[in-house]
Amino acid sequence: MLELTAINGGERLDRFLSNHLPDHSRAEIQRWIKEGDVLVNGKMCRSSYRLHPGDRISIDVPIPAPSPLEPEAIPLTILYEDADMLAVDKPAGMVVHPAPGHERGTLVHAVLHHCPDLQGVGGVRRPGIVHRLDKDTSGLILVAKHDRAHRYLQAQFKARTVEKTYLALVLGHIEAPKGRIEAPLGRHPRHRKKMAVTSSEKGRQAITEFEILGYYGPTTFIAAHPLTGRTHQIRVHMASIGHPLVGDTVYGPRRDSYRLGRHFLHAHRLCVDRPADGARLELVSPLPPDLEALLHQLAPVPQ
Repeated sequence: MLELTAINGGERLDRFLSNHLPDHSRAEIQRWIKEGDVLVNGKMCRSSYRLHPGDRISIDVPIPAPSPLEPEAIPLTILYEDADMLAVDKPAGMVVHPAPGHERGTLVHAVLHHCPDLQGVGGVRRPGIVHRLDKDTSGLILVAKHDRAHRYLQAQFKARTVEKTYLALVLGHIEAPKGRIEAPLGRHPRHRKKMAVTSSEKGRQAITEFEILGYYGPTTFIAAHPLTGRTHQIRVHMASIGHPLVGDTVYGPRRDSYRLGRHFLHAHRLCVDRPADGARLELVSPLPPDLEALLHQLAPVPQ
């Protein structure tokens, strides 16, 4: 049980507690207030209650509820881990979150097994997935172990201070050594599971920068830097300039000519500030064997 006393009056109860309990989100604190875990002078109050000088606030911080998901002993490649977060090298084919048709075998299930002492996010003992990767995109993904780390890392993505590098192989030869694509993205008007370049009124701002790393047969190997984090952003942007990703049968040719079995896209590098002390952390995931093998299969073209 925590006990606090309001010195000044006029501040909302939920804001007062958010300022004094930085490890917990305001939404979580509002849930405590609603469920009666917070009392002011021994009585329940609303989140919007305005405090008076001398008000005594009692907080019975709830123990995080058990996750409804069962941990699964799925092997994970951990590239970095501390008390706040871990960086996982996700293989292609692994779904991040449970969803219809993917109730088992996800990254979340695997992390629950890897971190039995997980503090939890949102009042539940579950990992906080900081950003998204498509099922068939391999590479780096960050996972927070508790609310404070989750908010700290997500704030960096929102502020666009995270440096992100993806490796991709696209169809055709791109002539310019580097490029920048600024094209809003929104839901495809006819295929709701797909994204599309659309008007700024219907879509959200999306920016991708890229540079050429080399040519392999009739393809171009690039490093892509998404400055925004829209769904399928790199895949849609590259297809929009006539260079879809190799193996991308959704935004490119329906036939996978190289029999890769997935799109050639790998989350290669991330630079973020560590929640523990704010130190800059550089994380790198090497190109996986299936993508490396395709590059070796194709003949490098002299530049």
